Amino acid sequence: MVNGFFGRVINGIESIAQEKGYHVLIYLTHEKMQKEVAISKLLQNGRVDGIIMSLSEQTSDTKHLEVLKDKGIPLVFFDSIPDHINAPKVTTDDYNCGIKATQLLIENGCKRIAFLTISPKLSISNKRMNGYLEALTMNQMKLDNSLIVYCDTDDIRNNDLVRNLLKRKNRPDGIFAAVEKLAITAYEICGQLKLQIPDDIKIVTFSNSYMAGLLNPTLTTITQPAYDIGREAAAILFKLVEKKGNHFLKENTELNSKLFERNSTKSKRKRKANK
Repeated sequence: MVNGFFGRVINGIESIAQEKGYHVLIYLTHEKMQKEVAISKLLQNGRVDGIIMSLSEQTSDTKHLEVLKDKGIPLVFFDSIPDHINAPKVTTDDYNCGIKATQLLIENGCKRIAFLTISPKLSISNKRMNGYLEALTMNQMKLDNSLIVYCDTDDIRNNDLVRNLLKRKNRPDGIFAAVEKLAITAYEICGQLKLQIPDDIKIVTFSNSYMAGLLNPTLTTITQPAYDIGREAAAILFKLVEKKGNHFLKENTELNSKLFERNSTKSKRKRKANK
C-alpha cells in the first residue's frame, strides 16, 4: 500500500467499483506466495463477486489460481501476470520501455549498464530485462552477465549486492532499475561510496512516486498509468461479473508508460543546455 504504483491502481479500481455500488476488499500478500495461496483459498468459498490480482514475486505454481477460475469466480490480472492462465490481463509496455530506458543511458554516454531486477519469476521483470538486452544488441554492446543483478525483498541483501556491484574496479557507469526501491538503494550506496550521480553513474527506474522529482539529483523515471490500469481492470471485471462479455475472457490490454528524463541520467552537455 505504501508503493505509489499500487496505491494509484487501487484508487482506479475503487472509482469504478463505487460507480457500480460495490465494495473493494484489499488483501496484501507482501510478495509472499504462501500468503497468496492462503488468500486464494479464503476467497474460493464465494465471498467475493470477482478478483483483480497482481502476482507476488515468489509465485511460480499457479494451481491456486486455476482453482479460482474453475469455480467460476471472475478473475482479472494486472501488472505481474501469469502468461498461461486464460483470463483478462492489463499490463503496460514494459518491453518497449526497457528499450527506451537503456537507450537513454547509452545516448548519455554510458558504456557499462547494469540491470537491477527482482524475481525472474515475474513477467514484468522478464519483459523489462528483455528490453534492456534488446537495446544492448541494437547498439552492438556486448552483454556482461555480471551486470545483471537479481535482488529480492531482503533490503540488507540488496544493499550488499548493489554495494559489491559499485565497488568493482570495472563498475558500471549506468544503472537501469526494474523497480523503484532498487534505484533508491543505488542512490544510498552511491552516497556512501562518494559516487556522484550523474557524473560517475547515471540511474533510471520504473517509478510512480512523487519523490522522484524531489531527490537530489532528480530521478529519471518510467511512470506507468497506474490509475488507468486500475480503472481498466475493474471495467473488464464488471463486464464478467455482469455476464455481459464471455469474449473478454481472452482480452489483453496494454497501456503505455511515459519516460520522464530528469537529472539522474543527463550528460554534462544536456545539463548545461538546460541552465
